[in-house]
Amino acid sequence: MVSEIKRLLKARDAKKAKFARQCLQTKVTLKDTWRRPRGLHSKQRKDYIAKGEHPEAGFGSPRAVRGFHPSGYREVLIFTIAELESIDPATTAVRIGASVGNAKRFQIQDKAKELGIKVLNVKAAKAVQPKVAEADTKAIEEPKAEEPVEAETKAEEKPKAKKAAKKAAEKKPAAKKTAEKKTESKPKAKKTEVKSNE
Repeated sequence: MVSEIKRLLKARDAKKAKFARQCLQTKVTLKDTWRRPRGLHSKQRKDYIAKGEHPEAGFGSPRAVRGFHPSGYREVLIFTIAELESIDPATTAVRIGASVGNAKRFQIQDKAKELGIKVLNVKAAKAVQPKVAEADTKAIEEPKAEEPVEAETKAEEKPKAKKAAKKAAEKKPAAKKTAEKKTESKPKAKKTEVKSNE
């Protein structure tokens, strides 16, 4: 039976197709969800091979493995420890609900491990680091051997800063020249006097 399920899962993966929506690559606003082409002159509606497959009979998965997880187990969503009792570990895997908190989740995971049930969305418990007392942190000081390294990095930064300052100084006169050219090229507005008829 297990080998038959594996064979059917391979068959399901082999005939899986990606159905592309018409004009998906040309319009940014379209989502990658299938919509039947309805246009009068649509090449995709007319089943041109280059325009992609349509969802039709024959692309579905075998009925025996429909809804199975790729690992070969039937998937069940659970929220409590009591729900684990009715599950067959040979054919069924468990997915813990998203609304279950961490404390309850870890209890469910431990119980599932005892019963030999596979959990599909296992969450690892974070290791809690003990807080170090302030007196201990004062006793632990950084060695003074690192100070010369800092001095070396500062010495390396100084030439870089000098080079950057030189480049900035060179750019300033060029900027002044371009500003002068712009002011020279602008035509001066003629002043017009308004004459009154008296």
